Amino acid sequence: RATYPKAAPDGESSMASTIVSFAGSAAALGTSTSSRRRRSSAPRTARWAPRAASSGDGDEVEHPTRAPLAFLTAAARNFGVALAASAIVVAPSAAFIADGVGAAAAAPVIGDLSSLAANPVQNPRALLRNALPVKNKEIREVQRRLESISDDLRVPGVRFSGVEESVNKSSKIVTNDAAKILAAVSPAKMADGKAALAEIAQQLEEFKIIVAQKDKQEVPVAQQKVLALVGRLEEDMVVGFPFQVPPPYDTAPLLKGRATVEMEIKIKNNVNVDTGVMTIILDGFNAPVTSGNFADLVDRGFYDGMEIQRSDGFVVQSGKPSAKGADGFVDPQTKLERTIPLEIMPEKKDKDGVPVYDFTFEDVGKYRDEPVLPFNAFGTMAMARRESEPNSASSQFFFLLKESELTPSGTNILDGRYAVFAYVIDGVELLREVKAGDVITSVKIVAGAENLVNKSRAPPPAPPPPPPVEALADVEVV
Repeated sequence: RATYPKAAPDGESSMASTIVSFAGSAAALGTSTSSRRRRSSAPRTARWAPRAASSGDGDEVEHPTRAPLAFLTAAARNFGVALAASAIVVAPSAAFIADGVGAAAAAPVIGDLSSLAANPVQNPRALLRNALPVKNKEIREVQRRLESISDDLRVPGVRFSGVEESVNKSSKIVTNDAAKILAAVSPAKMADGKAALAEIAQQLEEFKIIVAQKDKQEVPVAQQKVLALVGRLEEDMVVGFPFQVPPPYDTAPLLKGRATVEMEIKIKNNVNVDTGVMTIILDGFNAPVTSGNFADLVDRGFYDGMEIQRSDGFVVQSGKPSAKGADGFVDPQTKLERTIPLEIMPEKKDKDGVPVYDFTFEDVGKYRDEPVLPFNAFGTMAMARRESEPNSASSQFFFLLKESELTPSGTNILDGRYAVFAYVIDGVELLREVKAGDVITSVKIVAGAENLVNKSRAPPPAPPPPPPVEALADVEVV
């Protein structure tokens, strides 16, 4: 865990101290260990295989005090241009000079301006829609227009002219380009695709009535109804699995598609909340190994009854087994800890369309690339790992308690470094109540279990055949 300075060093403002503290939290975000952690000197090898359970020793991460401005510079550069600007305001002349960082270092920071999204998507359902491997221009345009209604809703009194334009143009596309939309639907899902498109058309007609009546309360409800159908239709457009998982990871538990998980948490000593349930979507289209690993552990009942182990306002984290010296899931048959590779799908894919495995984006020179699954939403779910070992994730996971003021979308220091594999779509407010010591009552897959392949848990044995039924004696009918 990181240790933080109690007061900002001389020459630094409270803003700078906040940046330093947050950067330290992110740097320390890794698997929980029982004692000091040892930095590994082992090479980064690409493999999916059990490894000997770690003793959990290692070094603490501690903020430097001898060159605070240099540390602030590095933190701000990673954090993004917005916070880099804050650092420059704090110390204009020293921000890029202290500790040997000269003017040449400023160029990469300024150059990153082009990679920052002006209005990053923060809604988890929208992020999941955008992450689908779908290229149909017509349905994507319908999605874009319907999502833009959220901007109209933020205008005091609701900007109904914008809502009306989006609904009418979406309706026109659905009506005039129905053939183009259905041509992109998987033949195996054509029946559902046609039904979804028909429902979209019907909902848009009802939406027009709501807009005509200027019903502020019903606009967002109608918007989400139609967008849910759009997402359903887009999923029907996914044909097979979008890429081949490379060996040796192809033999690991994989989620080839999406799955819906419900996590129930018992909240202790809280007069407002006793028990809550969160609905989580695991995205195997973009993180098949990571989400497959989690789904496999859920299938085994690994998380049932486990305590929340960290809740500090930055993340909610769990997944560390109670066994002494174990940081992750230890296979009961091999007695070895199972680990998975770092897996992050970039927006700009290579020809093979596979995620980046084994390395962070920074390691492979993808400084400006954005992940398909970013840390944009409150409750973004990702795997914890040892900071210096990309392929050390096992069973520990965390939910990011994102606050836009501190972790601005598109400019945080987690994207490209930690593997996002899921978003909470319902019940996310429960995370504000969760504290260390609360108990995960159960985690279960409620939809999409058929997409989990290479399960580590053997299927239960078939029930014994029923005993033979004695032939009934002939009965004389009167």
